[in-house]
Amino acid sequence: MIQIDDKLISEDIFAESFVCNLTKCKGACCVDGDTGAPLEKEELAILDDIFPKVKPYLRPEGVKAIEEQGTWVIDDYDGGYVTTLVNGSECAYVIFDEKGTTKCGIEKAYEDGAVDWKKPISCHLYPIRVNEYKTFTALNYHEWNICKDACTLGSELQVRIYQFLKEPLIRKYGPEFYETLTEAAQEWEREFNS
Repeated sequence: MIQIDDKLISEDIFAESFVCNLTKCKGACCVDGDTGAPLEKEELAILDDIFPKVKPYLRPEGVKAIEEQGTWVIDDYDGGYVTTLVNGSECAYVIFDEKGTTKCGIEKAYEDGAVDWKKPISCHLYPIRVNEYKTFTALNYHEWNICKDACTLGSELQVRIYQFLKEPLIRKYGPEFYETLTEAAQEWEREFNS
């Protein structure tokens, strides 16, 4: 683990390669799994607020799930906040393109200028998972077999996880943190891969 301020960062974030390969996985991370995407407490009000503007972008089954369950739910497993699911399967905010690849209805609304919030930060930061503890924050690589094509593409392009996630890391922690993270990654690379 590498420490930057109150954050402990898994060395896997420096070591592992990753670039989402939607042509291969079709966005399976938005469909597979047993719970919705993790949400931060401050994101709950955002989802409530933007739903009327995002609703036209969503599939009827997604709208129905949200109208019945709410724009977010509490996870039965750990009591955390997560996005609503359609029939215990895909995220209610998921839409599909003409090739059957999942997209985010919130992100589509953002791209069209209908809302000014891109998507939940946990989705934007994936495959990094953030865990908040009393005295520190842990940033870990969530390895999932559905992302093996992303690891392969990342290796081919020589892109590490922290490089692939530059935009969301800056969105979450700011440019100074990302600059320090990059310096730590370069130092780690020199020490362990030279």
